[in-house]
Amino acid sequence: MPNISSVSEFLLLAFADTRELQHLHFALFLGIYLAALLGNGLILSAIACHHRLHTPMYFFLLNLALLDVGCISTTLPKAMANALWDTRVISYQGCAAQVFFFFFLVGAEYFLLTVMAYDRYVAICKPLHYGSLLGSRACAQMAAAAWGSGFLNAVLHTATTFSLPLCHGNAVNQFFCEVPQILKLSCSDAYQREFGALVLSISVLFSCSIFIVISYIQILRAVLRMPSEQGRHKAFSTCLPHLAVVSLMVSTAMFAYLKPPYFTSPSLDMEVSFLYSVVPPAVNPLIYSMRNQELRDSVRTLLV
Repeated sequence: MPNISSVSEFLLLAFADTRELQHLHFALFLGIYLAALLGNGLILSAIACHHRLHTPMYFFLLNLALLDVGCISTTLPKAMANALWDTRVISYQGCAAQVFFFFFLVGAEYFLLTVMAYDRYVAICKPLHYGSLLGSRACAQMAAAAWGSGFLNAVLHTATTFSLPLCHGNAVNQFFCEVPQILKLSCSDAYQREFGALVLSISVLFSCSIFIVISYIQILRAVLRMPSEQGRHKAFSTCLPHLAVVSLMVSTAMFAYLKPPYFTSPSLDMEVSFLYSVVPPAVNPLIYSMRNQELRDSVRTLLV
């Protein structure tokens, strides 16, 4: 076994080797980051400023926008700084902070998406009970449970990952501190604790996915029974954006973590991680605003 070394910093994987391409990547990342901040900021402002949007669905969407801003701010600014200043270094504490906040925000986001599926289920399948089941107190408790679950998930993974001894250097083959890449640096007989934590998290997220699927099966059955075409259109317009966001997040994350070992390379791993860590927070505002006339009108009034 290689000697166990004390690591004070990690080396992240660069997107490009030449300065011209690094500057190009910086400009691209900056554009994506500003678009994400603008889109999510407009949603936050529209929901906060317009009383007619003070409903459970938009309350959860406001929380989703907050999580999206935090998620993309955890990974992309460091990647931009590295591209601009031609460096790969991230401190040990900075790497631990990235792991903590990434697991916290992504975990909380998926728990929140599960809550949002329940909100759409009650709104469409049990409309007469919507006010009693999703009152302001219940919504606050469910949102707090999502944030709290993400926090506990982050504490679990950060504590187990950074308690492992490292035997294989400090080069992380990713543009941010991703747990599977850090595990590759750990001693071969020490990574099982974090592997067990990953299995536990995947099991919980799989249970959330089953809940979302069952909810949408019930929603689809209820929508198809609606006599009014206008009612069906309105129901689909509130459900399809949520379903698109869940599908985008789950498909990219599953491909990143469950792809076969032989179907991998540093460049492919980086591109896939970019898809699940950066793209969803940037495009979620666009997805939700495309079919939501009420939200588009509120955003338009802010800009006029």
